Amino acid sequence: MKYRNMLIDDYDKVYALWLGTKGMGLNDVDDSREGIERYLRRNPSTCFVCEDNDEIIGVILCGNDGRRGYIHHTAVKENRRRQGIGGELVRLAMEALGKEKISKCALVVFERNDIGNGFWEAKGFTERDDLVYRNMALKELKRIDT
Repeated sequence: MKYRNMLIDDYDKVYALWLGTKGMGLNDVDDSREGIERYLRRNPSTCFVCEDNDEIIGVILCGNDGRRGYIHHTAVKENRRRQGIGGELVRLAMEALGKEKISKCALVVFERNDIGNGFWEAKGFTERDDLVYRNMALKELKRIDT
């Protein structure tokens, strides 16, 4: 098993992992090959995959805006969970953000995603009840349910 920075060449395997992970919240624009390529160009040192025998079994997309870090689409193959893979991906991403002088990191998890919420809480991410999350689509997005 090895951990390394994610490359756009990993896209097909990563996307297949996301499709097999419940609660991902994918869409056809941001999560397309082109969308992920843009993200990786902006964040080349903070996104990671875990590989085992040429299979990608874990991924974390992490980036920053120069001020705050943000985590998106973290997944570990279901039959490989509880082996420390997700925790190591988070550790690598937090270490990479630290090297970029980022002091705080945020993420969004669907309320109904009990497994994801439990994972992030165990990693020290606290729930904020003093915020209202808002967004606005600048173009029509097709949701891809997982």
